[in-house]
Amino acid sequence: MTGTAEQWVLLAYRIPRQPSTLRITIWRKLDRLGVARLGDGLVALPADARTREQLEWIAQEISEVGGSSTLWLALPGSPAQAQAIAEEMRQARAAEYRSVIEQVQSAKLARPGERVRAVKRLQAELRRIRRRDYFPPAEREAARLAVRDLNTSIEEGAS
Repeated sequence: MTGTAEQWVLLAYRIPRQPSTLRITIWRKLDRLGVARLGDGLVALPADARTREQLEWIAQEISEVGGSSTLWLALPGSPAQAQAIAEEMRQARAAEYRSVIEQVQSAKLARPGERVRAVKRLQAELRRIRRRDYFPPAEREAARLAVRDLNTSIEEGAS
């Protein structure tokens, strides 16, 4: 997805305060999906079959722990609102990609065995970020290239 989404899937939810581990578990799952947090207990993702199903699963899990939730399909009130949500999500992913780039720089100074482990870890991290990257920032390509270059330098050093 690029630009902004026409339609969004929203999850409005309430989770019991205790035990707090349930609340933290749900928050982490939402973070892994890359949701936009629109308010307390209200998150959004660009609407497609995958994001809708993912939020449906989380809504079910919330019900199973004694919480309540509703799933909505919605349109932002204006193009500016849609752009603001998309930009917030884009900036969050950009920060994650910048972190990958910084980790590549650190890995370049590590011993060969540590560099190999770092490349595998960073490749996995890029895949995780990409799954929640609905509005790709410029940093996406820079991070991909940085990890690729690190991997190439390891392969060249091994031959």
